[in-house]
Amino acid sequence: MMKTEKLNLTEEWDKTFPKSEKVHHCKVTFVNRYGITLAADMYMPGNAEGKLPALAVCGPFGAVKEQCSGLYAQTMAERGFLTLAFDPSFTGESGGFPRYMASPDINTEDFQAAVDFLSVNEMADAERIGIIGICGWGGLALNTAALDTRVKATVLSTMYDMSRINAKGYFDSEDSEEQRYAHRVQLNAQRTKDYAAGSYELGGGVVDPLPENAPFFVKDYYDYYKTPRGYHKRSLNSNGGWNKIGCMSFLNMPQLTYTNEIRNAVLIMHGNSAHSYYFGKDAYENMVRGNKYTSNKEFLTVEGAVHTDLYDGGGKNAIPFDKIESFFKTNLK
Repeated sequence: MMKTEKLNLTEEWDKTFPKSEKVHHCKVTFVNRYGITLAADMYMPGNAEGKLPALAVCGPFGAVKEQCSGLYAQTMAERGFLTLAFDPSFTGESGGFPRYMASPDINTEDFQAAVDFLSVNEMADAERIGIIGICGWGGLALNTAALDTRVKATVLSTMYDMSRINAKGYFDSEDSEEQRYAHRVQLNAQRTKDYAAGSYELGGGVVDPLPENAPFFVKDYYDYYKTPRGYHKRSLNSNGGWNKIGCMSFLNMPQLTYTNEIRNAVLIMHGNSAHSYYFGKDAYENMVRGNKYTSNKEFLTVEGAVHTDLYDGGGKNAIPFDKIESFFKTNLK
């Protein structure tokens, strides 16, 4: 029996979205292969019968399950799926110490551990498991799909490749040996500082107050994470952010190496007005290039949507839930 850490789980409804009367909800925990206990919200269709197709959902990067991953999970449960929205290692209500660290390996493992949990759950059909990754967890979901053959279908929403952004900057504007070296020097100096202090310095979440000259994507994040629309007290992005060295390993460990060997179904969806659109387009093109299995791969452009519109709909129902439902029903059977 896996040894689990005792977590302090909030039983009150503290989500950024209203509770649906069409589903049942409960808190659950499971353990990844590194022994970290993860906390999740499980959503069950109210009229469920028999073994159900099941989905694990996570993201955005630096968010918690009470934000948009929970919204996706609850909505898909309304549509007949058993769903699991979880907090990654070191964040939210999940275990792991020190807090506010990230890892391309451990976070990929978090998705696989969610698949472990669903694979043995009595309500789930182990042959019909899919995953949904949002923002930075879109890249991690694709990374998982390339590794975990139990995942039969994967949806990426408004994705980031966290290795690419850390190693090359936005729009690859820092893609040089000199700029990466300067980044390494800065991070390693911070490591020395943190070790001497005996604690980790936070990098700061979304900037607040918002500067007048902030670029649009910063305003976009502010409108979600720093307002009642999406603020949550446990969200890193809403508050103090990751540790300054929290994402260091992404600089040196590329994701998405074998995505063109993914045999199972993948849907990548992205707003064409999102600053991050190039991540989704490039991930799709790299996934299908030389892949023997392309008939079940799709790229969906959501016209006019910005990055956070696919977090919660952006007030204009931008999340194509009908498409997500049909994609999973087609590929989880």
